[in-house]
Amino acid sequence: MFSAINASVNRCGRFTADELDLFNSLLVPKTVRKRQVLLREGEICDFEAYIVRGCLRTYYIDESGSEVILQFAVEDWWVSDVCSFHERTPSQLYIDAVEDSELFTLNPERKERLLAAVPQFERVFRLMLQRHVGALEQRLIRTMAKPAEARYLDFIRRYPQIAARVPQQDIAAYLGMTPEFLSKIRRRLAQRKDW
Repeated sequence: MFSAINASVNRCGRFTADELDLFNSLLVPKTVRKRQVLLREGEICDFEAYIVRGCLRTYYIDESGSEVILQFAVEDWWVSDVCSFHERTPSQLYIDAVEDSELFTLNPERKERLLAAVPQFERVFRLMLQRHVGALEQRLIRTMAKPAEARYLDFIRRYPQIAARVPQQDIAAYLGMTPEFLSKIRRRLAQRKDW
């Protein structure tokens, strides 16, 4: 049951069986259904979730009422509103399930108990946060610096497992374009032979 998450944290450090048992005892399993909302704008995020199976998305609603997707998260990824979770402030984000999903969650109190008992987990969460920030920086650079077609091609090359699992309108919202414009790009690419 815990083999995937234990392998994930062991990539960041080496833990004894007792340390992993404590970690596992603090995790709360959660099953979410497709379209189920885990976090709404205005709520305080009380979880960091490891995805055992499934796909989630993090997004906000812009002034025109459109969803702007910041992240998709699939197996062996973590998802949360980092600012809301750590600062205990109302979230500006939504997190919901794209597919039926199975998660392990940690709330702030359980995480603090873990870090107090096994300080080496600080390194695990620091490395995960560094990777998260790095991925967001790269996403910003790719989004701001590349034309629409290049953004789409980059997305499907980088994340083929996500591109096959999420609706086209979600991919468009992630790439900062309308679904209709993404359809035009896909039609144009389908006519080309060099991609």
